[in-house]
Amino acid sequence: MGVEWVVTVYAASAAEATEAAEAALDRVATIERVLSDYDPTSEVSRLMATSAEAPGVPVEVSDDLADALEKSLFFTERTQGAFDVTVGPLTILWRQSRKTGRMPNPEKLAAARAVTGRGSVVLHPATHVSHPQTQRVSLAHATTKLDFGGIGMGYAIDEAMQLLAERGIRSAMIDASGDIAVSGPPPGRDHWRVAVPALMRQPAAAAAASEEHTVPTLALVHAAVATSGDAYQAVVIDGLRYSHIVDPRTGLGVVGPTAVTVIANDATSADALSTSISVLGPREGLAIANDLDGVAARCSWVDGDMLRVESSSRWNAFLERR
Repeated sequence: MGVEWVVTVYAASAAEATEAAEAALDRVATIERVLSDYDPTSEVSRLMATSAEAPGVPVEVSDDLADALEKSLFFTERTQGAFDVTVGPLTILWRQSRKTGRMPNPEKLAAARAVTGRGSVVLHPATHVSHPQTQRVSLAHATTKLDFGGIGMGYAIDEAMQLLAERGIRSAMIDASGDIAVSGPPPGRDHWRVAVPALMRQPAAAAAASEEHTVPTLALVHAAVATSGDAYQAVVIDGLRYSHIVDPRTGLGVVGPTAVTVIANDATSADALSTSISVLGPREGLAIANDLDGVAARCSWVDGDMLRVESSSRWNAFLERR
């Protein structure tokens, strides 16, 4: 998935640990072959190619693709469109803007927005009596494209963690370049320690102000954490810094610098919500975090010369006590 993965497991023997970790990474590779929009041979790429020839026609899909899509549509509804798995056409345009340093062409942007959003993808219930689990997906427009970039990493982590649990591994951590899930604590400890990354690339005054905000360490057990922001992928256009994270409502990148960290019961939720809250901003985003069981969030952003930090009501419950 373009990032380094680290799987840490505690097992009865080194051989058992190695075998379990390799199996978990194999499961991640399987998910990538399903959800990647960079791989022209992936299942989602094949679905989009088929739908380009016959838009609106349901196509049978694997359990993995159906499950990932179902979870994506849940977050689309829960965030009122701030999370959108059909954002692909907008993502493509914004990638070009990040390369050229110019805003998207207005006509192309309007055309891309017209084939995204609610109704552009439909997950159809199973209809085969002999195969009750078979599901089908239809894309409403020939140019509708799915982009699992805001949820696929978390989904793959959860699937790998499930595989480890099925193999009897009770204590594990999976770290996909900062998107992290943990199960039971390491031997001799009562939690895993996970540091929250600080907001990077701040104006000088905000960087000085950030000294007032300590970088927190989380105490996690059977939980996941994900951080989204523009620390490494951004572009400055007409004096404004834009993130690689696309706002589906505008088709443009989120204005930064900004960083959002979300804790949840599973990595799929943490991944999707960190993306969504980045789009929504602190007021609306933290309200959603407060409404969801087991979820906590922390937003950091630059406001003029000041660094602002706000957290949801449950955030402090996850901080390590010293």
